[in-house]
Amino acid sequence: MKITLDADKCCAAGQCVLVAPEVFDQRDEDGVVVLLDAEPAADQHAAVREAAAICPAAVIEVHE
Repeated sequence: MKITLDADKCCAAGQCVLVAPEVFDQRDEDGVVVLLDAEPAADQHAAVREAAAICPAAVIEVHE
């Protein structure tokens, strides 16, 4: 799995961080998503898929 994102479209809802905190974080100054791990371990894949699905701005892309 490889993750890409378009931080410019991020609306800073933070749903990705709540679902997959080992993979996503938010910048302190504006809450925009920060990718901590572009190729997460297999045990994180389900959480990453959920984060991508619930992202209100659809900025997370998962490449299997």
